[in-house]
Amino acid sequence: MYKRIVLKLSGEALAGEQEGISFDDAVISGLVQQIRQVMEMGTQVCLVVGGGNFWRGRSADSNMDRTKADQIGMLATVMNAIYLADAFRQQGVHAVVQTPITIGTVTELFSKESAVAHLEKGEVLIFAAGLGHPFFSTDTITALRGAELDVDGLFFAKNIDGVYDDDPAVNPNAKKFDNITSEDIVKKNLKVIDTSAAALCFEQKIPVVIFGLNEKDSIMRAVKGEKIGTLVTVS
Repeated sequence: MYKRIVLKLSGEALAGEQEGISFDDAVISGLVQQIRQVMEMGTQVCLVVGGGNFWRGRSADSNMDRTKADQIGMLATVMNAIYLADAFRQQGVHAVVQTPITIGTVTELFSKESAVAHLEKGEVLIFAAGLGHPFFSTDTITALRGAELDVDGLFFAKNIDGVYDDDPAVNPNAKKFDNITSEDIVKKNLKVIDTSAAALCFEQKIPVVIFGLNEKDSIMRAVKGEKIGTLVTVS
């Protein structure tokens, strides 16, 4: 079993498959139940949540300033984190939202010391607003927080069931990897996670599991070490 993990969830995952909504409460309740069960097994859990159910960068306006687009995206992740935190509250789990920027009394400012203290009290941590700066993705903050908090593994819950040598949505003959090194993700320029995140995982020797969120009990199965998705090794 893993002692401490960071789990990355996309914003789109919170919306489920329904059109025109930002949050699917049934989907979110199922996610929270799985994470609560993981915590009950003794694993400390940190979450990084994206903002894609609200905002997809400059996709709405390609002429928009990148910095401003990224700042809106950071705020979208904060909204998702607050919603998730309340979903945990409803299931009897105390959740704390930490951000790298001060947002009044809405969130808590991140520090390693306070983060570890919350985890050791059995609370779930939700990291939002990325790094607080533009040009960095939620993949990067997932790897960074994992390195800072000395986690045993990073878990990326995706809408695709692992790492492929090509886009399986375009190429039906794309080959799925059961195992791959983080170094090879960088060298082969595979798009499953950002190269900066993969490079940091390689440098810090943090193992990664990339799996399909929509598979049954996928979070539980991944954290328990079942064969699911792709294991990204560091050797």
